[in-house]
Amino acid sequence: MADWDERYRRGEHATDEPSRLLVRAVEEFAAQVGGESFGGRRALDLACGAGRHALFLAGLGFQVTAVDASRAGIELTLARARERDLSVDARVADLERGEFIIEEAAYDLVCDFYFLQRDLFPRMRAGLRPGGLLVAAIHMVDESPLAKPMRDDFLLRTGELREAFSELEILHYRETAGHDDDAGEHTRRSAELIARH
Repeated sequence: MADWDERYRRGEHATDEPSRLLVRAVEEFAAQVGGESFGGRRALDLACGAGRHALFLAGLGFQVTAVDASRAGIELTLARARERDLSVDARVADLERGEFIIEEAAYDLVCDFYFLQRDLFPRMRAGLRPGGLLVAAIHMVDESPLAKPMRDDFLLRTGELREAFSELEILHYRETAGHDDDAGEHTRRSAELIARH
């Protein structure tokens, strides 16, 4: 995790701008619940990094739990939350080691951006309340010469994300043709998903 700590300290992967996919999902959720008041709604941001999505959701009134194994990422999330007078329950926890357990039927929104841990998928589904949304954008296997090298076990195969959440109502699914246009620093194809419990 020292590598990610150093990246965040250097200002890498530290954009404040939320993913357009998450903005779209929140608009969908607002339409579903008949308003834009999210007070009392709970959101979970897995592998939150520097907290751009957690802060966006907290700013809308969600009670946000944000989890990442990088202490520097969590410190940056909390500092940004203090600057904006927002409350975020940000926790240093290694998801791969099971240091954070997703509560069942606890969240109205669960998001996972650019983190792949396949054995979390069932727990992510189970963590949703009825009507809750799952939002994910995860890198895929990409043969493009522009794609930065990554271990294949951190990359989705074609159709894998949609299949993993096929028990949910799929509201949006797309596999980008090239690197996605997210505000973060990404150089490879991604699979995007918005699904409702």
